[in-house]
Amino acid sequence: MNADMMHMAILALAALGAGAAVYFLIDAIIPQDTVSAKRLKQVMGDETKKHKSTSLMDRLGDTRQEGRRKQIEESLRKISDKEKERRKLTLSVRLKRAGLHINEKQFYAYSLITGLFAALLVYVPLGDYDFTMKSLIAAGAFFVGTLGLPRWFVSFLMKRRQAAFLNNFADAIDIMVRGLRSGLPVSDAMKVIGKEIPDPVGPEFMQVVDGQKVGIPLDQGVERMYERMPLPEVNFLSIVITIQKQTGGNLSETLGNLSRVLRERRKMKQKIKAISQEAKTSAAIIGALPFVIMGGLTFLNPGYLSPLWNTSIGNILVGVSAVWMVMGVLIMRKMINFNI
Repeated sequence: MNADMMHMAILALAALGAGAAVYFLIDAIIPQDTVSAKRLKQVMGDETKKHKSTSLMDRLGDTRQEGRRKQIEESLRKISDKEKERRKLTLSVRLKRAGLHINEKQFYAYSLITGLFAALLVYVPLGDYDFTMKSLIAAGAFFVGTLGLPRWFVSFLMKRRQAAFLNNFADAIDIMVRGLRSGLPVSDAMKVIGKEIPDPVGPEFMQVVDGQKVGIPLDQGVERMYERMPLPEVNFLSIVITIQKQTGGNLSETLGNLSRVLRERRKMKQKIKAISQEAKTSAAIIGALPFVIMGGLTFLNPGYLSPLWNTSIGNILVGVSAVWMVMGVLIMRKMINFNI
């Protein structure tokens, strides 16, 4: 009985497969229904007539839109190429970004004076130590004071100046938007910014206005501002001015949108700073803990840690521990610092 049912199932599947094959064969050989073919041809004809009846103004509009898109792409490509060229920082550029009105020779002279002062500051208290050891320590202090400390100070001034710039940059854009909507030209709106907004935003915009007086176009003046203040927000303004000059458009509306974006970015940065503050506090405690413990042990039992300073093995352990400590601090700093 089971064998008979199996044979019947096989025959049914074979019949079904044969019927499907015949159906597809007939559908391929026999043409479509004449009425359906005529209806399809009529619909295609109507669509063709509709496309042919497209007005000349629509075609011109599409052409203009395509041309504007190409101009925007070309502008963004040029800005990207200039951004790659700006990545090479020189000392003079770093001094300008830090707001220091000195040249490279003056910076090197001040660095040399700082190095000598640091070497003397370390060498004089080590009166009872070996001359070779004192010389090595003083040489290290001179190296740090000449090459490390001045450059760190310049980087510190750069970051502080950029932070002060961002605090008032969105307000400056709002002033420009209100000036443009009231009928003022861009240069007059920037003059208002230069008078009303404190340093460093006001002087930066005044440099753009002064550049226009001697023939520097507005877009190039804003690009030079970006060279002095390499922030993404200033780059946004440069892109907006460049595209508006080449393609046209409502500048006040575009700057209004830019102002909202800048404020949202500022809120995001503040939120990230607040969230990461706990991790920064934990890292500070972990980094300071070895020094606190060493200070406490030295105060309670002055001779307990003497082998670390009086023996060669102790000096090696101190040096290795210092290296690992610095690496740990740098790793934690990398983990808790966020840039947007």
